[in-house]
Amino acid sequence: MLSFLTGTTRDCERVSRRSFLQVGSLAGLGVSLPMALAAKQAAAKTGSSSGSDVNCILIWTQGGTSHHDTFDPKPDAPVNVKGEYSVIDTAVPGVQFTEILPNMARELKRYGLLRGWNPLNGSHGTADQWVMSGRKFNPAMTYPTYGSVVSYHHGFKSVLPPFVQLGTSVDRRFGGGTSGILGIAHNPFEMGSDPSQENFTVRDITPPQGITMARVDRRREMLATVDALQKKADVQPERFAALDEHFKTALNMITAPETKKAFDMQAEDPKLRDRYGRNKFGQSCLLARRLVQSGVRFVTVTDGGWDTHADNFKTLKDRRIPPLDQALPALLADLEEQGLLQKTLVCWLTDFGRTPKINSASGRDHWSNTGFAIMAGAGVPGGTVLGATDADGGTVAKGQYLSEDIAATIYSKLGLPLDLIVQSPDGRPIRLLEGHAIKEWM
Repeated sequence: MLSFLTGTTRDCERVSRRSFLQVGSLAGLGVSLPMALAAKQAAAKTGSSSGSDVNCILIWTQGGTSHHDTFDPKPDAPVNVKGEYSVIDTAVPGVQFTEILPNMARELKRYGLLRGWNPLNGSHGTADQWVMSGRKFNPAMTYPTYGSVVSYHHGFKSVLPPFVQLGTSVDRRFGGGTSGILGIAHNPFEMGSDPSQENFTVRDITPPQGITMARVDRRREMLATVDALQKKADVQPERFAALDEHFKTALNMITAPETKKAFDMQAEDPKLRDRYGRNKFGQSCLLARRLVQSGVRFVTVTDGGWDTHADNFKTLKDRRIPPLDQALPALLADLEEQGLLQKTLVCWLTDFGRTPKINSASGRDHWSNTGFAIMAGAGVPGGTVLGATDADGGTVAKGQYLSEDIAATIYSKLGLPLDLIVQSPDGRPIRLLEGHAIKEWM
């Protein structure tokens, strides 16, 4: 749905020349589209767009995906560590995954796996902030997530927003997944609807029932007429000039053919949709491909329900893993077939790992010392397995990398300077990153 609001109904002298022009409601992450599109004008003025052609699709499994029960099994450990699953061979000799990941095992040569990630953190909320920004949680300052930095540094590439989030499974308590000190103009355009549904529509893009695009055009013409009459009497017309541009940009986005095309899931071959899986996660991955193909620079696909303190094995095997094991290999293959894999970085990140020992509820608890990360595309060599954990998967034994190193790798792949410095709201210079890129993936 759409809403074009000034955010104020009065200036210092009188009621504004438009108290509102509303077509439904508009709120991506609680922020108006005109406000978000201020980023486009700011980028044009500062020349901050660097013209990088590398996009990113980030898979965020909220809650903490167990490394033991997926990509770092310990088949020789005691039963209270190794768990219920057997192991299977992968496409890389000598590397094994658990049996619940047959597709990821078969397609290992398409992506790189980091077994040596040390999260240094086992708390929700702070994990979303830390892992998705590369900077340790700081209560005095919210560091921006990767997509927001891309929006800030590279700007718009098309009429679509540079940063889109699919799904709402991000813990926002400490600013995780948001623009933080970069300002709300660089927050993600958040979409919570399910693209696997037959009646799939996108809030803020699709007009409400009964509102046609012809009606939007009539309202735009009405607004222009009101503007023309009122501007003669405005004592401070310059106050509205920049805002007018944001309204125009918002309308252009909504009415642009490429916007409708990007979100038209029915245009895809049904067989391809089947390959991704006819579920929210699978179709979100397909939509992410469509969005980067249409000019979105960074797409975060979120998936919740991974905090498996109880019933870990049944939850993973029956509900959490199957959609992902189907969709992620399909996404990588599809990107390659579309000629997009070399210029699209695909990452799978999560909060942290889970405890080596199984608890009394047949679950695993938070674990701050080990976990996994996956990257593919944009030059990441497929089939590389970096690092190793000890016999029970509780400590990184070799090849350790931290969240800031993952961040530095993402920055490097996306053409973001590793020494990027921005100003905090109070004017202080802030360096966004302190890590070092993972050399084996560069």
